[in-house]
Amino acid sequence: MVRDVAFGQYFPANSVIHKCDPRAKLIMLVGFLVIIFCTFNYASLALVVLFTALFVAASKVPAKFYFKSMKVIIFIIIVTSILNVFYGSGDPLVQWGIFKITLNGINRAIFVSVRIICLILASSCLTFTTSPTELTDAIERLMKPLAKLHFPVHEIAMMMSLALRFVPTLLEETDKITQAQKARGADMESGNIIQRVKAFIPILIPLFVSAFRRAYELATAMECRCYRGGTGRTRMKTIHMAKRDYVSFVMVALLIGGVILCNIFLPAAV
Repeated sequence: MVRDVAFGQYFPANSVIHKCDPRAKLIMLVGFLVIIFCTFNYASLALVVLFTALFVAASKVPAKFYFKSMKVIIFIIIVTSILNVFYGSGDPLVQWGIFKITLNGINRAIFVSVRIICLILASSCLTFTTSPTELTDAIERLMKPLAKLHFPVHEIAMMMSLALRFVPTLLEETDKITQAQKARGADMESGNIIQRVKAFIPILIPLFVSAFRRAYELATAMECRCYRGGTGRTRMKTIHMAKRDYVSFVMVALLIGGVILCNIFLPAAV
């Protein structure tokens, strides 16, 4: 099951989203994530869902990859929705003792679920359409003003990119270790929660050892290639803004304006 997780992987394709400047994609993602949590009625929520579907379709990444990225948080979405259903305010529609279901609780559950789904899909769209190298360059360029304050911009950008790059690798390693432990007779699916946690210790220890070994090998390889960070470093491909990036900015600005207008002129649902 772990091997089916697709978050953090790059999917090469010839789409408009792939061709966009990675800096533009990062800025749009931050603005989009902020506006997701500013939806307070169904009209504004529908706008966010529409734009999410539009960008997912424009990425030309197969839908199965987005479904795989959702597998990790399905349980979180379900639990969060159930909790919001029972913690709503107002007159109860159904009540069992101290538990009650209200219209406000149902609305809150729907909004929270849709917000989380849109958040994951938008974040996955960025990782699917942006290579680790492009992502590193974009983060470094956006954080460049902090270099005046002697902030290690390049090192931070490199660490973030490497961490994202090795998510699929560590997940694959976890799956291999799990299968190996099961082949040796380890039981990880029965017993209470404490017994299941103890059963995962034989997985965590070799996983940490493997992660540190990979980090050491990567550091050694970078030193052997005389890697010295961003000072005086040239790039094979330079990133620059194009017309499509400004069009994307306009679309996100229209989304923000539409959400604000819906919140002002339409009654709130949550």
